[in-house]
Amino acid sequence: MIAFFLSAVIAAGLFFVPAFIIRPFRYQAPRALWVAMSLRQRAPVGTLLAGLVCVGLAVALWKDSGRWRKGWLAFILLIVGFSTVMARLNYFEWMFHPIADARFQPQSESKLEAKEMVMAVRFGEEARAYPISQMAYHHVLNDVVAGVPIVATY
Repeated sequence: MIAFFLSAVIAAGLFFVPAFIIRPFRYQAPRALWVAMSLRQRAPVGTLLAGLVCVGLAVALWKDSGRWRKGWLAFILLIVGFSTVMARLNYFEWMFHPIADARFQPQSESKLEAKEMVMAVRFGEEARAYPISQMAYHHVLNDVVAGVPIVATY
């Protein structure tokens, strides 16, 4: 039973830990990001192996289990299966979607606070400022500044 739970925790952790660490509008320490990306890189193989161990152990535990324990085994296998599938998807794109149709305002009409940080781009006489608060969520913005197509990213 301990091996079953341990393999379930490994499978779920390989998905949930990176998803918890890398979230929009939240500080991400360099060490935590390193851990998240390291786990994320190993998650497809790790969740598959841990999931297979979990299924094998669940089958072995199933026949000697009562109704209550079978329910828990099934529930844990559902979480392990979910983690195994999600580890293969780029769920960060769901959290951080590119800005499709950015709209710009003159500085005089902007509602940004004076202390809010922006990323700035200038080509010739034309300039743009992209609020960090928005870029931290979306990460990518396609724009044209003075006729030059650019990609702003954060």
